[in-house]
Order: sequence, then structure tokens, then C-alpha cells
Amino acid sequence: MTAAARKPAMAERNIVEGEFAFTDDDFRRIAAMLHGDAGIALPESKATLAYSRLAKRLRALGLASFKEYCALVASTEGAGERQKMLAALTTNVTRFFREPHHFEHLREQVLPPLLAAARRGAPVRIWSAGCSSGQEPFSTAMTILGMAPDAVELDIKILASDIDPNMVEHGRQGVFPGQALQEVPAAFRHRWFKPLGPGSDQVRAVDEVRALISFRELNLIGQWPMKGRFDVIFCRNVVIYFEEDTQSRIWSRFTRLMSPGGVLYIGHSERVTGPATAQLAPDGITTYRLKSGAPA
Repeated sequence: MTAAARKPAMAERNIVEGEFAFTDDDFRRIAAMLHGDAGIALPESKATLAYSRLAKRLRALGLASFKEYCALVASTEGAGERQKMLAALTTNVTRFFREPHHFEHLREQVLPPLLAAARRGAPVRIWSAGCSSGQEPFSTAMTILGMAPDAVELDIKILASDIDPNMVEHGRQGVFPGQALQEVPAAFRHRWFKPLGPGSDQVRAVDEVRALISFRELNLIGQWPMKGRFDVIFCRNVVIYFEEDTQSRIWSRFTRLMSPGGVLYIGHSERVTGPATAQLAPDGITTYRLKSGAPA
């Protein structure tokens, strides 16, 4: 017997110390599924984060190891749990009127001509892509209603989409902790939100606000069923989780769905890259407009 044959197989390295064994192979399989399903790149530096978020799922399912969990989410029977895994690994950080310069730009430069067009019967379409639990589209709706209290009578629609069905349902309900409204102007808080019940510390957006928004589950690296064009697209602090080539493809896909002169708002740490740079002109801080004559 050779020395190589006598040498025992090297044990898989446990990369996070904790209740459950979590090896290099476990992490690679989870990262590959996340990348394949959602386009999100998960570096090994995020292994501890992945462990802490998914350990809860292992406990809920009564599983003894991440190896068992990986086998489950890779199986046909585990499709539902795979969706829960993606939801657990997706970052959902948001707040009302986040990056307020975007809403100032929307109110002062974008909405006046759009609302004038809406009063002449034209449709106005806005997309909140990666809306999380809904604070962004609700901030947009309140901005519109602050300028046009009769907006629900006009052809104005906000599409709010997210990959996480839990966040989509949260947004659809329009219920938030009262303390989450700290950045909402007092006049908006009192007019557009009501307590959920006597003594409740939660509030719900009133029907007028919710009527402007349609919440839908949508994967940005999957098929986009929308056929019409958008006057405004918010996609902020979303594509930073994608690899650069995926980012470039998404920017280009946005331009093909933007109306002439349409506006794209992106996150403070994001930059438009790839072919879309030839079609989008800077129009403020992390704000872009579709150039005149840009090809459809």
C-alpha cells in the first residue's frame, strides 16, 4: 500500500463554529443556489451571516446539519424551503423617504410635467424595483398625493416589486410600526396613516395611498412581464449585490422600459455601467434621465 493510499481523507473544514456543522461545501452549494436563482453573489466573508440567518430554518425544520438542509433545498420537494432560504439571505434594509434628495428631485423636477400630462388623460407609470417591505413606493405615493390629492382619480400607477414574497405581502398590507414613520413629514403621517386599532403601536396606510400601488413578486434576473413604459424607475441599493456583468444587463433592461425623458434613481453607492451609459445622462445625485433619441 502506498503512502498516498494510507493517508486518511482530509475532513471537510467547518467554517463557522456553532450549533450545526457548516462546511466549505455547504457554503458553496448555498452560494451557488443564491447566485443561480437571484443573481446575488455571496462571498465567503458572508459565511457567518449566512449561518446565522439559516440556522433558524434548520431549527424550525428539525434538521441536524447544513448538509441535510442543502439536500432539501436542492430537491424538488424542497422548492418551498428554497424560496424561504432566498428570502432569509436577501437584505431588506429600507425606510421612508430614504435618500431624500431623490424625492426632492421627484417633487420639483419630475412630477410637475407628469401630473399635468395625467390631467390631460395621459398615463403615468412608476416602478419601485426591489421595494422590500414597501417604504419606497409608499413614500412615492405620498409625494404624489401631496401635490395631487385627486391622484387616485387619474391614470397614475406605481408598480412595487420584490423577489421576497414575504416583503411583497408586507407591502401589500401597508402596516408599519409607528416608530418607522419618523422620517415621514408630520402632515403626511396624520393624513395618510391611521392606527391599526385602539392602543396599537402599528399604523396602516389609508386606502387612497394603497390604491396607487400594486405589489408584485418579481426576480430582477428573471423574466419581466411588463409591456408598457415607465416614466420613473427606482432601483436603489439593489444591484450592488450582483456581479458587474449582471448589473450592466439590468441597467440596459431598464432603459428599454423607460419612456422618453424617463428618470432612473439608483443607490448612493451604485453607478450605471455598460451599454446603458450611452443612453442615460446624469440628472442629479445618483439620478439619470433617458437621453433624447435613445433607441427603444
